[in-house]
Amino acid sequence: MGFFGGFLYDGQSWTETDRSAARALTGPWLHVDIHDSDFAALTYRPAGPGTGIAFVGYTPGVYFGMPDAGPPTDAPREAAGLAAWWAGLHPSAPDADRDTMAGTLLPYLATDEPQDADDSPFVEDKVDDFLTALGLPPFRG
Repeated sequence: MGFFGGFLYDGQSWTETDRSAARALTGPWLHVDIHDSDFAALTYRPAGPGTGIAFVGYTPGVYFGMPDAGPPTDAPREAAGLAAWWAGLHPSAPDADRDTMAGTLLPYLATDEPQDADDSPFVEDKVDDFLTALGLPPFRG
């Protein structure tokens, strides 16, 4: 059995919790929800041009083999949304940096197309790499 857990970044630090704890936050936040070490849902606010949810590893539809297990994903849109979220944490960053960040984040995001296995069997490692690219500390101490 893989790892399950939820972690909330409030703009300064991580707390192990479920996503409902984010409702009380007024500033930008990012919640990482790991499912069985196979996929992670990244929920973020504000969403900017994204929907506010992206996936690392697999999307629920690919993971469960049921296309309707979750909403369709648009990885480029979510990369732009996450880059806008990042820009909110770095208000002095030029627009070009936000665009560069979107391109940096895109390869980490899952799509609705089945993917080949990669080097790491644990989505936690992929999320750590994603967070490093985003300039955030790892969610695990």
